[in-house]
Amino acid sequence: MPFAAAVALVAVLGALAASGSAQTYRALDLPPYAPPSWVFGPVWTVLYVLIAVAGWLAWRVGAGRSGLVAWGVQLLLNLAWTPLFFAADRYGWALVDIVALLGAIVVTMVVFARSSRAAAWLLAPYLAWVAFATALNAGILALD
Repeated sequence: MPFAAAVALVAVLGALAASGSAQTYRALDLPPYAPPSWVFGPVWTVLYVLIAVAGWLAWRVGAGRSGLVAWGVQLLLNLAWTPLFFAADRYGWALVDIVALLGAIVVTMVVFARSSRAAAWLLAPYLAWVAFATALNAGILALD
């Protein structure tokens, strides 16, 4: 399944870019709403499965080129965030990226909803988590 393969590739590349991220995260000045570092792995595992299933479902019911492009754009923005934040320590650029990611997820959901409400709603937890991560990124940037 190409959707699962694409998401798996993003997850693997993100994990490589985030080697040592738990230590980096603990060393940051964190806002009071920051979760412990162990939360991220399980959350992202579930979200990546939902992203892959949503893409596959939308493709299966005919979301068309616009749906596939939107899905691909959000996935590329997702991929860019981890190296910006953890590998490059560019918290401001990471914030720019994650705000664009939020918009791309909304666009993807809107496009998916035209052909599959289920595919769109599968992305809702992802949207919620990325909104929280945006606030966390902004909080870390403010404390940096």
